[in-house]
Amino acid sequence: MNEIYHIPAMLRETIQGLNIQPDGLYVDVTFGGGGHSRAILQQLSEQGKLYSFDQDVDTLQNAMHQDNWQFVHGNFRYLRNFMDYYGVEQIDGLLADLGVSFHHFDCPERGFSFRFSAPLDMRMNQTGGKTAADILNTYSEEDLARVLYIYGELKNSRQIAKKIVKARGQKAIERTEELVEVVMGRPVGVMDAASQLLDNGYRELDIPAGAKKDLARLFQALRIEVNDEMGALREMLLAAKDLLKPGGRIVILTYHSLEDRMVKNFLRSGNLEGKIEKDFYGNILSPFKVIEKGLTASEEEVERNPRARSAKLRVAEKIV
Repeated sequence: MNEIYHIPAMLRETIQGLNIQPDGLYVDVTFGGGGHSRAILQQLSEQGKLYSFDQDVDTLQNAMHQDNWQFVHGNFRYLRNFMDYYGVEQIDGLLADLGVSFHHFDCPERGFSFRFSAPLDMRMNQTGGKTAADILNTYSEEDLARVLYIYGELKNSRQIAKKIVKARGQKAIERTEELVEVVMGRPVGVMDAASQLLDNGYRELDIPAGAKKDLARLFQALRIEVNDEMGALREMLLAAKDLLKPGGRIVILTYHSLEDRMVKNFLRSGNLEGKIEKDFYGNILSPFKVIEKGLTASEEEVERNPRARSAKLRVAEKIV
């Protein structure tokens, strides 16, 4: 395990966005390293309550021991189900940091990063479900191209899908270096031969700088598909709208254009389609008042934490 599990982006701004009431009830649907949850708890009284969700059992190493904190081991798509289970009808605020923890990118065995030679897993919840290798070896060429184009915004998605299907006909693609070799058109074994052995027994791959952007998009697309991230986000947003009290705040950090577009449209319109409805007088009908429209990290924060560069903060208040 890495010493630093995660450094939350825009911590001060997200906590301010929640407008925390000391006796309120709050939900952090992305516990991760616990940075946001700890900051929320610092502002809650003993009568306040925080529920923190995470589907990855690795996050339990960051657990806190406070009577007004409850860890929920589950996907945030089941927000409504878990709140019903705990007898919670309304909440004062919800926080979602949609970024992937440093832990996932920096632990080779999880297979989230093209930096390391490792099995292509990418599951947030390792107790079940399909892996990235399963997708690469079973999806049709058309479905692979769709995933890479929609979730990775790769303009050459069809060419990449064709390469993958051709390569897997010879041998199943099961490791990160194998996928990198296929996409880059490298001979089998060349990436592993050029890798550097790390202290943890894994190898760090020698990736040309010019290839990193497209590889990042490729791995992002596979991760989103493996974990059905967009489907989970849709379900969580709808549940949050119903659970929030009037005056309650929803605070969301997004990291790529697809999820940011969904969150932006939802907070503006109150529906997943982003369809603006108006009354007879032309006033916009929405259950939310937008407070923050896409704040980005300061230059100072990005210098300290380069992974905060792509974060966008959106905040809205429930009004009806």
